[in-house]
Amino acid sequence: MQPLLDPSLYYLSNFHKALAWLRERHHDLLLAEEQAFLSRFGELALPSQALLVRMIMRKGAHFRASKLAYAEIGCPRQAARALLEAGWIRHDAELALAELFGLLRKEELLEAFDARAHKALKKPELLAQLGAEHSQPRPFAAWCPRLDEQVYSLAIEPLCERLRLMFFGNLQQDWSEFVLADLGIFRYEPVALSADSRVFRRRQEVDCYLALQRCRERGEAGEPIAAVLQQIAALDYATPFLAMRRAKLLFRLGQQLERAGELEHALACYVDCPFAGARLRRIRVLERLGRAAEAHALASQAAAAPENQAEAQGLERMLPRLGRQLGLAQPAKPKVPAPARLDLCLPRPAAHSVEYAVKLHLSEPDAPVHYVENSLVCSLFGLLCWPAIFAPLPGAFCHPFQSGPLDLLSADFQARRAALFGACLAQLDSDAYKRTIHQTYAAKYGIQSPFVFWAVLDPELLEQALDCLPAAHLRAWFERLLGDIKANRAGMPDLIQFWPAQQRYRMIEVKGPGDRLQDNQRRWLAFCAEHGMPVDVCYVQWADA
Repeated sequence: MQPLLDPSLYYLSNFHKALAWLRERHHDLLLAEEQAFLSRFGELALPSQALLVRMIMRKGAHFRASKLAYAEIGCPRQAARALLEAGWIRHDAELALAELFGLLRKEELLEAFDARAHKALKKPELLAQLGAEHSQPRPFAAWCPRLDEQVYSLAIEPLCERLRLMFFGNLQQDWSEFVLADLGIFRYEPVALSADSRVFRRRQEVDCYLALQRCRERGEAGEPIAAVLQQIAALDYATPFLAMRRAKLLFRLGQQLERAGELEHALACYVDCPFAGARLRRIRVLERLGRAAEAHALASQAAAAPENQAEAQGLERMLPRLGRQLGLAQPAKPKVPAPARLDLCLPRPAAHSVEYAVKLHLSEPDAPVHYVENSLVCSLFGLLCWPAIFAPLPGAFCHPFQSGPLDLLSADFQARRAALFGACLAQLDSDAYKRTIHQTYAAKYGIQSPFVFWAVLDPELLEQALDCLPAAHLRAWFERLLGDIKANRAGMPDLIQFWPAQQRYRMIEVKGPGDRLQDNQRRWLAFCAEHGMPVDVCYVQWADA
């Protein structure tokens, strides 16, 4: 395929790049149907190629020909002929009434159904009115025989989904990533990718991922969970990546069953689920089922080796309660020192949040207050440890549009990069970390990162933070982050106040009327207290209450 010189065909050029990437790096995973598509697509006339890509990149599966008017394509009906011959689109697909409503204007619907008597109804109301009488799907021409229009329907959505999955390694991203990158809306760190940099090694892994996706959709659609679980159990989870997706799905299904009151089925989900938090939910379900002895035994076992701080915190509340139900002697409850408290009575703001109201109230010219929540500590960590986070380790990066490594939330994320993170954190032993953070900020500004909040971290905040935050505190925060990124990159205090002249700071967690500390916030407050970090909890009441 020769480079496309017409700039209006940028999206087609990007699609060709994706297909070339798949052909080069995933050829051994492609089915015959997918290989045939890659080969035949480039043989079509450019208008036909462009029309298909426009349809693939737009939402939905059905498109009116009159709405496919693009100057670089020309007549959509002429461009569609080759696609119809290839079987990639259809002109006679059956449409449900709701799909038809998505294609037509209200005036056209009233004309098609001779429903002028209902012109006062809105489209959703009209759909409900006509739904019972027109429940069977039919082709567009049968719905609207008097309307001079053609509707084309994508017939290769599953194939396009599989290609997209193999390229991105997930189904959350789509082909618009190319456009957003071209426009500079998103910028990504360039990471060296070998020809073997990919998520899937065998075709069975692609099929397993898609099967898990279908199971998730079936569960969310309300299908019987027992049938969904049966399909999940039959799948082959050959890689840690797929095993973790399975665990996450089982956890979600368990929560769904809990909400529905199907506790025995929820318990079955949690028993076979290594996802963080599943054991705690299992204990809670056992308690709800009245099986306090089993719940207490499992909780005692978990307390001896908690999977993380969140589980340990939950067990601290559950074990005494379960012990009381069983009539067991209760150990003395350790006293936890309360964080410093700040009480304010403020005028109720007309538009601002309670955090912003406290920020305005406490801020002084020589002691500015910033609303940072989780963004400041995470950003400083991301800037200092950029080389470790974006290290081209096997399996960490598989395409050019990644904001972070695939294994970011894996249990061995830090261990795989121990030497790299060690080198980054060692800079905290001198002022070297300040130079590195400044240099990374300047060199990487705006590049996507799982940690750096560019919109919050302006130069003034960065300078004040580096002047006022002790290196020992930064090290403690960063090491805590690395210990459990998923749990610990949230829950940090809302505000931070600096006294640049004195090179000191305090953090402030804000609670409005009736608001309470969340578990992850309590864990951060306890950590800060343990390390002598100044934190206040500010409780706000409104003056007009």
